Amino acid sequence: MKNKYFKHSKISEAKFRQILRYFALDLTATECAALSGISVRSINTIYLKIRRRLVIVCLQGSPLKGELKADESYFGPHRVRGKRGRGASGKTIVFGLLKRDGNIYTEIMPDASKASLQAIIRGKADINSVIHTDGWRGYNGLVDIGFDKHFRVNHGADEFVNGSNHVNGIESFWSYAKRRLVQFNGVPKNTFLLHLKETEFRFNHRKSDLYKVLLNMLRDEPLLNSAS
Repeated sequence: MKNKYFKHSKISEAKFRQILRYFALDLTATECAALSGISVRSINTIYLKIRRRLVIVCLQGSPLKGELKADESYFGPHRVRGKRGRGASGKTIVFGLLKRDGNIYTEIMPDASKASLQAIIRGKADINSVIHTDGWRGYNGLVDIGFDKHFRVNHGADEFVNGSNHVNGIESFWSYAKRRLVQFNGVPKNTFLLHLKETEFRFNHRKSDLYKVLLNMLRDEPLLNSAS
């Protein structure tokens, strides 16, 4: 059956477009299976292929430039008494870099150290960018490694806005990401990156028709049914 979006698939192009529309609407695999009449197992396979493609697309994005907000957030259900914030135990650390009123880039981090933060920022932010962060010491030295300007907001002193310097925009993304991931009733660590980058992709195309964006993406480079 010819399907220009999913090569060598037994699913018709019309049915695949229906599935893709449900994916764009952010329906779970179970919901999509019920509406499309395709097995949950098959839908999960298709969703997995789409998410893997979205990871590649997100990683291929150009470095962000302009006014950028950098921040980290902690994902995961585990909470240890007395350990919160950057010392939270059992959490997945995610770094985010947001262009003001624009796109975001996210990456899973092993820790929130200065070395880890600087490595990501140097790789994903244009050197002429203006960086806005909170007061975490891990952000020390950004100007020393070549960035034009670095402004801080001291959250520890309840200073959430300091003139035009703030990280509130990226905190809105964290809230969106955590609300979105709740629907999956816990995301295993081995698939967390897929869901994180999907959330990034959705956020970056929030002003577009996501269904059309996905169609165009898969028309240019179709998925491949590896079982064929």
